[in-house]
Formats: sequence, C-alpha cells, structure tokens
Amino acid sequence: MKFDTPLIPATLIRRYKRFLADCRLEDGREITAHVANPGSMLGLKDEGLRIWLEPNDDPKRKLKFGWRLVEHPGGHFTGVDTGVPNKMLKAALMAGQVPGLTGYDLVRPEVKYGGNSRIDFLLSGGGKADCYVEVKSVTLSRQSGLAEFPDSVTARGTKHLGELAEVAHSGGRAVMLYLIQRTDCTSMTLAADIDTKYAAAFAKATASGVETLCFDCKLSPGGVELGTAVPFQNPI
Repeated sequence: MKFDTPLIPATLIRRYKRFLADCRLEDGREITAHVANPGSMLGLKDEGLRIWLEPNDDPKRKLKFGWRLVEHPGGHFTGVDTGVPNKMLKAALMAGQVPGLTGYDLVRPEVKYGGNSRIDFLLSGGGKADCYVEVKSVTLSRQSGLAEFPDSVTARGTKHLGELAEVAHSGGRAVMLYLIQRTDCTSMTLAADIDTKYAAAFAKATASGVETLCFDCKLSPGGVELGTAVPFQNPI
C-alpha cells in the first residue's frame, strides 16, 4: 500500500492531546500534524525524533499534515498510524496473501458482533466456517528485537479478546492478529506488566480456542506492505 502523497521528513517537537503533534519541517516552519493513534506511543514521542509526515490539500481537513512514521537509527521505521494496518490487510486478505487466512470467498470489514462491537474482518465462504479476525497494531519495543502489545491499558482490547473467546467457545473460528508496525523487531510478546487484565484475557481466550497470528511489515516513506510471520512469545 502506497501513501496517497509522498511523505516529507520533519523533527518532532511534541505530541499532545492524543491526536496532535507539533513538528518542525526541514525549511524551519513549525506546523501541527494529526496523529492517528489513540495509544500512549511509548518510546515514539520524544522531542527531536526524526519523523515522516504526509501532506494533504483536502479543504475538508483542518490539519494539512498527518504523522505516519518514526525513523530509527540504522534505517528502521515504526508506523504510528493505527488505520494503516486494516487498509493494507483488507487488500492482502482479498488477494489471498495472508498465510493462515486463505481460501475464503468473501472478506467483510467492520461487521457487528458480540456486545455492540465490530470485528475488523469477517471471512466467509469457501466451504469453511466463518472466521472472525481482530487486528491490533503493535508499535512498542522496550527490548531490542522484541515487539510488545499493548503500550497502555486497553479496556477495549480486553473486551475484544472476551468476544473472540465467545466465538471460539461457540464453535466458530476466532483469530487475534497482531501486526508489528516496526522494521526492527523479529518476535513479539505481551506487555503483561503494562496491562495485567489484557494478559489474563489473552490467556483465557487462548484456552477457549482463539488463534494468534503475528506478522511484521515492510515500512518506508514510500508505503507499507505485509511482511512475514514472526514468532509469538506467550508470557503466560
């Protein structure tokens, strides 16, 4: 998936109010960019970081820049836009390019289920039972090469695990898919110390038959592509 507009580099001044970030462009101008990430962005919001912004000329948008990437030493990147994974995965699922989730005739995003929730993707057809796929964007890394989720307490994420467990318990196929939006990680685990309730809900969901899939991404200022499966280290 290519970005709609070529990204431009900038320096982060500060991220605040969850969805706003002040940045300095290379020509010295200071602008405010939209941050499409409700999480804590732990380790990704320090002043002085080199970041990449996507400009836009949409008159309906108040802010003319969106923060898309953080650049790390060694040419590595982290994607901070939590909307990117689902856009990319929808195309990959429809093309049958996601290992473990192939052979379905229909891919439907945002289908209502559970307790007033929407599943990210419902896969159906192909002579198979319906498959419910919940997607989480993973951006935290506190140990070299190891990605972690979540980066803050997530009651919503815990609720989703409970609903997936109900699907599995009822005989359906339920999948928790973690997409690592970092190019510097080769494995993943849960940040159980950050959210003990989420870790407990994950253990219960796994015991109920919920499957775990974990993939990395190919990230660059040019775009985002689905990478390969990476090992998941269960901390429980």
